[in-house]
Amino acid sequence: MREPRIGIFGGTFNPVHIGHVRAAIEVAEALGLAGVEFAPAARPPHKSGDPLLDFALRLDLCRAAVSGIPGFSVNPLENERPGPSYTCDLLADLARTRPGEQFCFIMGMGDLLCLAAWKNGLGLGRLAHLAVHARQGQELEAFGRFLDHNAKAMGAAPTADPAVWSLPQGRLMQYVPVARLDVSASDIRRRWQEGKRIDGLMRPSVLDKLLTHADALPAGWGRPPAA
Repeated sequence: MREPRIGIFGGTFNPVHIGHVRAAIEVAEALGLAGVEFAPAARPPHKSGDPLLDFALRLDLCRAAVSGIPGFSVNPLENERPGPSYTCDLLADLARTRPGEQFCFIMGMGDLLCLAAWKNGLGLGRLAHLAVHARQGQELEAFGRFLDHNAKAMGAAPTADPAVWSLPQGRLMQYVPVARLDVSASDIRRRWQEGKRIDGLMRPSVLDKLLTHADALPAGWGRPPAA
């Protein structure tokens, strides 16, 4: 019997919001994952120079976001590795330090379409199962087109289900439609910079944590207008 898969949800989470949490829940339910670990990037190479909260705070926000959700947790491994935060290095470290466990890396459609530009991005399927979440009823064709163009490099092959492709070593790459929630971290940061309320865009526990550390937000997001 194969070990149950554990979802690894990577991202900057600047900040983590309800869209992240809901997508992770729906992917876990759709694929029967044993759990999901949020793995915030400590030093995302593709966002160097962008406004970014301190890693320790983003880690605490993720812990607040998954609190009380069965099977959900936060993995701080990215902060323990030197240099830029590359997904391929994270997955390789997980495979090395937790032998025998099966991992499923969770990404959004936007990440998939940029995967060829990531360090060893097209090789991620040799390290873990892959799950691509997208808004319900949309982008299955884009998923298929991407794989048609990159199947050889990824070692991927289609199955009878257009939402499922086979990967090396018996792994799978799956498209998972999720509920449409038009929430983004960039919009939350913009609203905060404009002095607008961000209630309802994240779990109350996350908002409470942000407000508790309000003095750290200007350094990461820029200063809001004076009251």
